[in-house]
Amino acid sequence: MHFLRCRSSLRSCQMGPVIMSRWLTTLLTFFLLQNVLAIEVNPEDETSLKNAAKTVATTMIDYYNARDSKAIPGKFDETWWEGGSMFMTLIQYWYLTGDSQFNDAIQEGMYWQKGDDNDFFPSNYSQYLGNDDQVFWGLAAITAGELNFPERDGEPSWISLAEGVFNGQIPRWDMTACGGGLRWQIWPYQDGYNLKNAISNGGLFQLSARLALYTKNATYAEWAEKIWDWSHSTPLLRKTWVIADTTTNAANCKDHGDHQWTYNYATYIMGAGYMHNYVRLPCPQASIVKTNRHYRPMVLKANGSKACQDCSRHLNSFFPKSGDHQIISDITCEPIDMCDRNQKTFKTYFTSWIGFMSLIVPTNVTAEVMGKFKASAVAAGQQCSGGSDGKHCGIRWTKKSEWDGTMGLEQQMSVLGVLNAVMVPFTADGPFNADNGGKSKSDPHGGHNPEGTIGPAPITSGDRVGAGILTAVFVLVWVGAISWMLVGGK
Repeated sequence: MHFLRCRSSLRSCQMGPVIMSRWLTTLLTFFLLQNVLAIEVNPEDETSLKNAAKTVATTMIDYYNARDSKAIPGKFDETWWEGGSMFMTLIQYWYLTGDSQFNDAIQEGMYWQKGDDNDFFPSNYSQYLGNDDQVFWGLAAITAGELNFPERDGEPSWISLAEGVFNGQIPRWDMTACGGGLRWQIWPYQDGYNLKNAISNGGLFQLSARLALYTKNATYAEWAEKIWDWSHSTPLLRKTWVIADTTTNAANCKDHGDHQWTYNYATYIMGAGYMHNYVRLPCPQASIVKTNRHYRPMVLKANGSKACQDCSRHLNSFFPKSGDHQIISDITCEPIDMCDRNQKTFKTYFTSWIGFMSLIVPTNVTAEVMGKFKASAVAAGQQCSGGSDGKHCGIRWTKKSEWDGTMGLEQQMSVLGVLNAVMVPFTADGPFNADNGGKSKSDPHGGHNPEGTIGPAPITSGDRVGAGILTAVFVLVWVGAISWMLVGGK
């Protein structure tokens, strides 16, 4: 192949090898950089983790600032919910590192998207939003409240915004099919309206549990109980310790879409951690929770049981052989390179949520949990060798030092999530609540609440009839099995 043709003189032909040499040198350097440049992560060193997280977060914000919709704070191109999840991850980053350089962007985006009724349901996008879209902004708001993220004068408190989401979603609890549950989508013309899914219901369960612990308002705990019981009565939270992604109204929620996603498990585990903490409170409010039910993430009482083995098998699948059973992977899409932009964020929540949960449910297995997250963080850093600067991250961390060829805001967010999780043990405080230093004020009337009631109507005794003892056993065994998986199920 001739890379340079001779034209009018021998001199022009003789330049060919020189130009060819430079071209090869540039190309060789580029490919070498992909293997040499990466983000070094020492999971035992806080400074190393903070430096790595800063690099990842800065690149993520570069994507955010370069988006076509940058004139609208908090709005991403062709998606809305990811703004809430990114801000949630950045709030965690701020809390763990003390780096406040992104705080203005977080505040601006969060307040801009809060909607006219302070419930993260802005009229510009409400016609196509799903329940899961809205709840992620609520989870971002309660994260801000729990971590004492700065509030602006004249704006609603973070906790009141989270309560606004709760008050907006509870009226959508659908009794027309399946005995309850949230639909995936809000409007009948949307694809997915006839589905009820794990992340919408699990997200509201988690939000309710966190509001219960922060505010000590028993209504939130009652709804957390109700959502858990309903989920457990459907394939979304099965006795076999599998979380289905979806179920349909047409089948009265007896069928199940079984794509396995990390964030579905994480949202129920996170909420269970908060409810475990809530029921231990020495206060009358905690008595409304069934006394025979204790949400016990990371305990070992069910160790060795068949149920534990079943649970560990399902959860271990997210740590596949390709990563030496230590590196997390969203196995439904990553091995076949078919993850869409939403799915590329899912590991963010599994790692950061469970990492933060270790602060409120400390046990002797925390080190084992972090062991897998540490290995994942190191591998994630090695994947950050893409782009001209060699610092853009891929999503397939199991490929380790071989960059997978992808890059984007979502990839950066996932890496930041696992780095956040590994930084958690270096802090001794938080999450805060109204009784232990939380500064954000509760407003149970938050959001649009025309009846003026404090939250939704109280749950009746009939509402409490459901899974009963079976649910209690389920909680104890399932969350205990998580520990067995992390400690003995390797």
